Amino acid sequence: MAAVATPSSGLRRIQFLRVQDRRKPLKRLASAAMKDGSATSSEAEEDKGVSVELRPAPRFSQLEISSSQLNLTPRIPRIEASSNGSNLRFDRLQPSDEEFSCDHRRAFGRFVAREALLDEELWTAAWLRAESHWEDRSDVRYVDTYKRQFADQEFNALKKRCSRQHAEKCVCLVAIRNDEKNVKRTVLKSIVGTLDLSIQHLLCGETFPGECLKPPASSNFYRADQPRYAYVANLCVAKHARRQGIATNMLLLAIDAAVSYGTNRIFVHVHKNNAGAHKLYDRVGFQMVRKAVPHLLADDKYLLCLKIKSDSSS
Repeated sequence: MAAVATPSSGLRRIQFLRVQDRRKPLKRLASAAMKDGSATSSEAEEDKGVSVELRPAPRFSQLEISSSQLNLTPRIPRIEASSNGSNLRFDRLQPSDEEFSCDHRRAFGRFVAREALLDEELWTAAWLRAESHWEDRSDVRYVDTYKRQFADQEFNALKKRCSRQHAEKCVCLVAIRNDEKNVKRTVLKSIVGTLDLSIQHLLCGETFPGECLKPPASSNFYRADQPRYAYVANLCVAKHARRQGIATNMLLLAIDAAVSYGTNRIFVHVHKNNAGAHKLYDRVGFQMVRKAVPHLLADDKYLLCLKIKSDSSS
């Protein structure tokens, strides 16, 4: 007697779909999306399954680091022109003192301090200020890019300030290393210090710059007959050239220049924790303006002043 197997109760047959029929639309979509011809079209490869081609990652330009960048001396970038369109020649040799005549000049040791006369000197002064500003922030990412942006902006602002002829006068002083015998340096490698001296007028009712006073409604906010004063800013020296009297002599030259412009008071702001700057200005004769202390508490700065005697010639 033949036994016939019957399906057990509760079980249902499941009809399997053909995978081969469902791959063809995917294949057509992949072939339409890939335009480089890398999609397969043979039936043999189709039966093996859908293959995915991994494209190589796009190549980015690599940063090349030269061996000169391993030196400890500041690295000044070379550019063809500034953002304001001035043509800067960074291979230009530092001119001798005989080639230029300047009103303010002071020689000391192997250096000479004078007013900046070339665009290359102004840009180098701006770069020294960028180096000084980011000196303690070497761990910041893209610090070289920030230095370059800072230097470009300061160069453009410095040129604009020095070109003023009316309300305010600004002079950029630089300290230059004297050329050794038979040795010529570029402007970039000659300048080791910089300082700004500006001649300004006090606002109506002020006794020191930045004093918060409300002027009378009938008076002008700015008047040419207001007392004038000199202001020192952006004093910095290259790190490899410090402790050679450069800052002191630039400051003394700034005092001489302020006297020649007819001012008898020189002001400067100093951060309260900058012990080196306090020692420098104290040695020259600057004193703290006590009346200005409450106005500068939020900025952690002090205002110093040097009063010049009327009969002083230096």
